[in-house]
Amino acid sequence: MTVVQPILKRKLYQDVVDRLMQRIQTGEIRPGEQLPPERELMDLYGVGRPAVREALQTLERSGIVEISQGERARVVIPTAQDLIQQIASGTRHLLQVQPDMLEHLKQARIFLEVGTARMAAERATDQDVAALRARIEEQRASLTRLEEFLSRDMAFHREIARISGNPIFPAVVEAIFQWGSDYYQPMVRAPGAEQLTLAEHGRLVDAIAAHDPDAAEAAMRSHLSRSNELYHHIEEAQRRGR
Repeated sequence: MTVVQPILKRKLYQDVVDRLMQRIQTGEIRPGEQLPPERELMDLYGVGRPAVREALQTLERSGIVEISQGERARVVIPTAQDLIQQIASGTRHLLQVQPDMLEHLKQARIFLEVGTARMAAERATDQDVAALRARIEEQRASLTRLEEFLSRDMAFHREIARISGNPIFPAVVEAIFQWGSDYYQPMVRAPGAEQLTLAEHGRLVDAIAAHDPDAAEAAMRSHLSRSNELYHHIEEAQRRGR
């Protein structure tokens, strides 16, 4: 006997979303251009204002368009960072409700950043090395301001990823820092951790400046593995103190 699936009812705004997405994907409406006015969309698709507005809000939440007060919706010129930000809230929620996902996040970070360290060692120019050393000095100058120190730490790792030449890598590195911010903060606040972090960053930059991919990979792996181990010690100490 053939099982017949029921026909699902769709809301009007979903059809408007599909029609607009088709026009965007075919290039009829290009990135940076405005969508037609609401009244024109209502007449064109034969729907009311609520359906049009809900469709536009859906596209905005998806990062497809941006809506400014008093202006027509405009198709976003996408960047890697924009795309990654779209999943930020969902990722943070996942880390909260499934704590074991943090270990997967840390593994992903090591995999990514070991690779970007190798690429940086292969591709870094003198200007790139100077920028990395500047990031270290900025971090050193923020030693007494722990929130800023953490931000500078992220900027250093993002700088290494930038040298790879792939715009997705720095966006992912920054996203991982943001998603795991609750995990990174205790490590920065651990006694002596700041100076150790600066020393490890210095060794990493030395390897990149020497264009030694193996040394850069080893320095990055050691740095991140030490951070992970420190977190486990802090977590264990907190559990014993409860």
